Amino acid sequence: MIFVFTCKDKPGHLQTRVDNRPTHVEYLNKLNAEGRLKFAGPFLDGDGKPCGSLVAVEAADLAAAKEIAANDPFSKVGLFESVTVQQWNWVFNNPAA
Repeated sequence: MIFVFTCKDKPGHLQTRVDNRPTHVEYLNKLNAEGRLKFAGPFLDGDGKPCGSLVAVEAADLAAAKEIAANDPFSKVGLFESVTVQQWNWVFNNPAA
């Protein structure tokens, strides 16, 4: 099953994102190597600066997906104001279809 994380950064925490980006990218690269990462990238504000994240992963169930989200280094350092984890059905342009 695919789950999508919609993450909103806390206001004024751009430096937290910048400082922790290398470990976040390392975490996503590990998920990708394991075949669990489907796609990921930042949301951008009106000035083109990152203000949140969209991450899609393959997970057995909602609990496993929430664990993946909680283990993201950005989550661990408290970057996010909110994180929503939802199951998602990839219908259009799914490369696996």
